[in-house]
Parts: sequence; structure tokens; C-alpha cells
Amino acid sequence: MAITVNIYYSGKNGNAKKFAQEMLSGGIVNEIRAESGNLRYEYFFPVDDENTVLLIDSWKDQNSIDIHHSSPMMTKIIQLREKYDLHMKVERYVSDDTYVKEPDKKFIKE
Repeated sequence: MAITVNIYYSGKNGNAKKFAQEMLSGGIVNEIRAESGNLRYEYFFPVDDENTVLLIDSWKDQNSIDIHHSSPMMTKIIQLREKYDLHMKVERYVSDDTYVKEPDKKFIKE
């Protein structure tokens, strides 16, 4: 059972994108991706909103998230969020460990 958290970072004057770029250039993203239990850590930019960045952050289980949240990495992330004055909206999803159901496959081109 994977847990995926979508975090929408929003800020003024392109600050959300600057935050994501600094996370990448500073090596923080690679450090998080190397943490035990991390399955995915990627940023995306909505086409119609220049002031928001979407982070898709996926973990093996809640224990992996708890360890990440108690790591020194979180201090770095919080400092960058404050530096860029970002606000967040969070969505959390738990996978059911099943693949695409048969009726849905007709809508997917692989």
C-alpha cells in the first residue's frame, strides 16, 4: 500500500517555481529520493497557473513518511518554504495496489 501526497505550493512572483528549482539545484530532491521508502518525488507546473507548483510525493508506507518528517531534511524544506513565502494545499491518497481495471483499459493508449 503506497501513500501519495500531492502538495500544491503557491506563491507570488514565480516563487513556487523558484522554490522547486532550488530544491533541485541544492540536491535536496536527490537526498529525499534516496531516503528509504520514497517511491516518487517530482514537481510539475500547471499550464494555467504560473504561481503554483505541484509536488507528487509517494512513499511505501506511513512509517517511511514519519521517518522523513523527523529527518533534518524537513528543516531544509521548511526554511525554503519560508524563504519563498509559500502556502500549501495538500491531498493524500492511499493506493489499493491494483492496476487499471479491465473496463478502463479501453481508454488508455500505451
